[in-house]
Amino acid sequence: MIMSKQESVARNTPRDTSAVGLNPLRRDAMGAAMRVLTRITGSELADRYNLRQAIDRVTYQSTKTGFKTLGAATRTFKKVTGGNAPQRLDTAVRTDLFDLTPTDDQQMIAETVREFAAEILRPAAHDADEAAAAPTDLLARAAELGITLVNVPEAFEGAATERGAVTNALVAEALAHGDMGLALPILAPSGVAVALTQWGTEEQQRTYLPAFAGDDVPQACVVITEPRALFDPFALQTKAVRSPSGYRLNGVKSLVPAAGSAELFVVAAELDGKPSLFLVESDSKGVAIEADPSMGLRAAGLGRLHLTDVAVPQAALLGDADADARAEQYADAVRLARLGWASLAMGTGQAVLDYVVPYVNEREAFGEPISHRQAVAFMVADIKIELDGIRLVTLRGAARAEQGLSFAREAALARKLATDKGMRIGLDGVQLLGGHGFTKEHPVERWYRDLRAVGVAEGIVLV
Repeated sequence: MIMSKQESVARNTPRDTSAVGLNPLRRDAMGAAMRVLTRITGSELADRYNLRQAIDRVTYQSTKTGFKTLGAATRTFKKVTGGNAPQRLDTAVRTDLFDLTPTDDQQMIAETVREFAAEILRPAAHDADEAAAAPTDLLARAAELGITLVNVPEAFEGAATERGAVTNALVAEALAHGDMGLALPILAPSGVAVALTQWGTEEQQRTYLPAFAGDDVPQACVVITEPRALFDPFALQTKAVRSPSGYRLNGVKSLVPAAGSAELFVVAAELDGKPSLFLVESDSKGVAIEADPSMGLRAAGLGRLHLTDVAVPQAALLGDADADARAEQYADAVRLARLGWASLAMGTGQAVLDYVVPYVNEREAFGEPISHRQAVAFMVADIKIELDGIRLVTLRGAARAEQGLSFAREAALARKLATDKGMRIGLDGVQLLGGHGFTKEHPVERWYRDLRAVGVAEGIVLV
């Protein structure tokens, strides 16, 4: 028989808990808050919000036929000027050792998020996929997890003192174990917080970052992908040109989660022949949102962002003033996002494995479980082998990123493995369920559709 549970991970090795990026007081406060939240996000919440029946379809009422609307104007970001240096998170302590064992804090955070994903995201996923939108109440409750908080410096009421790429990867994996589509709009604001903290000027940080440390986190997204075949994130068709007051942006972006309710975008555009990132508020003149439901990730409420002569000030340019340095920062953003997508593939792939193991152990043919057949057993074993490979490379890349080391090789390998092997895991999951795998009676077909997106998506999930 195939084992239905993994062996428990040894947690006796002493670790430096400061590697998570939280000081002791912040860690204690966050730990207490997350333990309380664990109790709040139980079945009582699911009953209260009736998640499987009360999907909010107001914004995406016309999803099947498409809609187009001006950007949301639900929040005004008060511009703040300053003359001091921007806040940057320290890199983690460098070590020659590579330990995959999570710290106690990381373990607590991952377990809390995974419980939230199991009790809230997984039951809501089917209806959200059908409606092509995430429940509004669910996104509001997910914001209380404090996922963005661990990427905001303490100077802006956040909880971070060091970069936390590994923690972010573990959070992305845990959420995707519930549902990748619903994980996207939850993780997207955290990606913007990472970008602002890593590369934002002091003025940009003081203007936007406090909102990501509060109770009402704005829906935001790092938008890179464009709707064309063989898209290359380093050959952008979205262009930015200089104007007397700043810049003007023109282009179309796709794969924008919760697009209809987004309030802030970090938009990738080519400036002077080099890729750059710009802060664009959704109520800017010339911004329009169009529904763009896709084959997978439907629960994310995907849309297209149309930019038509959108005027932004000079302060909207994210990152270093030097074009070459800014291009390297953009490359790091793409790499961090690829590690993020690989983390999502890890979580969804693990969901596939956890689902098919009991199925093949209980499903009988010719008087015995089908797991006794070598073809079935080897296929399940291959899923586990490929998952461990993706996890190893992804966490290694995240560990190097938070230590300030080069992680370009690891990001490229993680992208390749997550694209090829992730898709194979989804395909094998469907195959192992036979005819059942092709129906919506089981969630594996949805997970397969979601895993297909890993090879084409860029941006959004910066770790």
